Amino acid sequence: MGLKYIEPIKSIILLLLVLLSVTFTFSIWTYSPQLPIIEQSPTVDISIGERKKDHDIIKPYKFVIKYDEALRGTTEQTKIDQVLKEMSTWKVSQLVREPNEMNKTEMKAFFEQTNQFTMYFQGDVPLPVYDKILPIEDDIPLPDRFSFDRLVVQWNAKEIAFRVHFISQATGIHYHGRISANDMMTSYRNIVQEGQTLPVYAEVAVEEPVYLAVPAEPVKMSRSTYYQEEISPTRFRDALFNDPNAVRRSQVDATHEEFGDDHARLIVNTNTKMLNFFHPAAEIREPANPSVLLQDVIDSINEHGGWTDSYRYSYMNSYSRYVKFQLFIHGYPVFGEPMGTTEISQIYGENRVFRYNRPYYTRGVLLHDEEIELPSGLEIANALKESEKLDIGAVEEITVGYTMRHDQDQRIFVMEPAWYYLIKGDWSRYVPDQGGGEQIGLE
Repeated sequence: MGLKYIEPIKSIILLLLVLLSVTFTFSIWTYSPQLPIIEQSPTVDISIGERKKDHDIIKPYKFVIKYDEALRGTTEQTKIDQVLKEMSTWKVSQLVREPNEMNKTEMKAFFEQTNQFTMYFQGDVPLPVYDKILPIEDDIPLPDRFSFDRLVVQWNAKEIAFRVHFISQATGIHYHGRISANDMMTSYRNIVQEGQTLPVYAEVAVEEPVYLAVPAEPVKMSRSTYYQEEISPTRFRDALFNDPNAVRRSQVDATHEEFGDDHARLIVNTNTKMLNFFHPAAEIREPANPSVLLQDVIDSINEHGGWTDSYRYSYMNSYSRYVKFQLFIHGYPVFGEPMGTTEISQIYGENRVFRYNRPYYTRGVLLHDEEIELPSGLEIANALKESEKLDIGAVEEITVGYTMRHDQDQRIFVMEPAWYYLIKGDWSRYVPDQGGGEQIGLE
């Protein structure tokens, strides 16, 4: 009898085991434990100053417009911004390269033509980057390694038409194209006709193939005094190091301290209020594409809101991967004493910053401001021509600017207006008593 029920009992036990297994499996799948709620950590904002657009950083410092019977110009930033605002409504079409490169004589003759205006840039501007400021038709392949430092726009008064020229003074390479706009008459009125109200300029008569256009009348500028303020270097530490908590701080000497980890160093000069950051592993010796390099550097500074004052793009060496930005006040370049203290510079390495030098001071409250008058640019040019210490034919540009003097005891910055001239990439301040100049900075 017992043997008769063994098989049914086995089947029942097996069924119960299967049901029990299914029940446990279902319980595991559907189990949801009561976990404590974890609050999301707030996002850490490492912004130190401002983030800026390309058009705020890549700007011309001078505008010269030539008519049949007159030459006008300005370095006043509000006037230049008005022209740039009108140009922002334009688009470039039919962009082509001139087959032959211009020599110095041809370039001078080109700048002397009438019915055109010229924008002066301190640094060589990669055309693909400026495409974001003055758009070029999408179907035109852009030369990715071409840069310009003079932008010339010619007009035809009868047809109310404009033509743009991008010129590199260093290489003589020249691209040109047509301008299209929704309202060409408005552009003509706002730029060409309005330009007749600007200060009188004059061309400097020199036998050498160099074109110089300067104010023909005395120039009024402000001599300004600002209180010195500082940004804590620890904020740059937090922005530049991958793990700020792992960074060690040490005093090097009376005027230098250092932040560092196993990968990078940040040297602080408490005397000049300058920072020097370097990340050795990021070093790369391959030349960079100028367009990519400039954009990478601007983006890297924007990442931590590094624009703590009115800095503008002023120089690039794509072979050494070096880019520099200069402080501007009231639209005029500021040259520091000692050299380099009014500049932000970077050497961009492999996918990140290799070297980064910059001020951590900022201009505070304006303490004093007085208007002074400088001699005309024409008077300065004539003085340089008569000087026995230099060759006027070697002078590439003459402009006004500021020398920044730092009084550390009173914690103030004094901005002294002065004339400057450029020779082989070096800016020098004109000093009347010396009949020449005092070198301010090197490119």
